[in-house]
Amino acid sequence: MKKISIPAVLRNKYVVSGAAFFIWLMFLDRNNIFTQYQLYSEVREQEAQKAFYKKEIERTRQDQYELLSSPEKLEKFAREKYRMKKDDEDLFIIPDPTTSQN
Repeated sequence: MKKISIPAVLRNKYVVSGAAFFIWLMFLDRNNIFTQYQLYSEVREQEAQKAFYKKEIERTRQDQYELLSSPEKLEKFAREKYRMKKDDEDLFIIPDPTTSQN
């Protein structure tokens, strides 16, 4: 019978236990590498949303300041956004052909 020779590296109990621990952490643990990548992607997405909302908040604050600063701008905003009109006026709405509203 031929005896199978095991390499010296695999006979070292520290190397074997270290390899088993590494495999456990990388693939079998609750916080494995795949979960960490998903969480990292989620964090990047959340940071992008945070930057978007900060920009929108700043734009909204600027619009609010402009609206509250003068009655003319408030009237213009009401006419454009909410299609308000005075009693003695007629309102004609011409749709913009470049934008589609469904």
